[in-house]
Amino acid sequence: MSGPNYRTCRVAAHSLSHVAGQVELRPSEVAIEQAVVAGWTGRDPAAVEKHIKELEALGVKRPATTPIFYRVSAARVTTDDLIEATGEGSGGEVEFVLLQHAGKLWVGTGSDHTDREVEKYGVTVSKQMCEKPIAPVFWAYDDVAPHWNRLILRAHVVEGGKRALYQEGPVTAMMDPRALIARHVGNGGGLPEGTLMFCGTLAAHGGVRPTREFAFEIEDPVLDRKIAHAYRVQTLPILG
Repeated sequence: MSGPNYRTCRVAAHSLSHVAGQVELRPSEVAIEQAVVAGWTGRDPAAVEKHIKELEALGVKRPATTPIFYRVSAARVTTDDLIEATGEGSGGEVEFVLLQHAGKLWVGTGSDHTDREVEKYGVTVSKQMCEKPIAPVFWAYDDVAPHWNRLILRAHVVEGGKRALYQEGPVTAMMDPRALIARHVGNGGGLPEGTLMFCGTLAAHGGVRPTREFAFEIEDPVLDRKIAHAYRVQTLPILG
């Protein structure tokens, strides 16, 4: 399965066993064959339209559809804690991610790190410019589906030497996973095997801006657990 167009990540899959109180942990190499970034996935159409107009005022073009599904190279997906980006204009955003692997749907979290300057030129191009960090742990979707609306996304940044809350809110701010998959696949089926999908993000406290140190997590208060990851950005010079 592996090849130059794929990214093989070592991740741990958590699923509840039939014995109460136990969790099965299965580390494995996962070949991500296709990566998708879903944009404009908010459930509130008025809020989505407001955000579109805010970004239009900054020079970002209106999306062709809402939601919209950007394809990015699977090789951009990484579990590393250090990424490289050209210039000072890129930033992260926390999202829940869906992964179809071994015949099952899994849920994790990642950062759709994006070049904000290139975004003004073209969103599709901006999505391809940066690596896409993900946390190296996933939960079985079936284990969280009964209390999906209780899950929380959260991100922190380091600015001026201080850690600050950047984003926080429920996953229900975005479309339901099954509805989102249905919109993407379009034939009533599930995600193709080996597909990883970023599923939309939350408003940023203080506005969207470049970030050099980014920490993100998804919290399950019902089962009292979190998936968390953090990374730093090494900037590369723009020489002309």
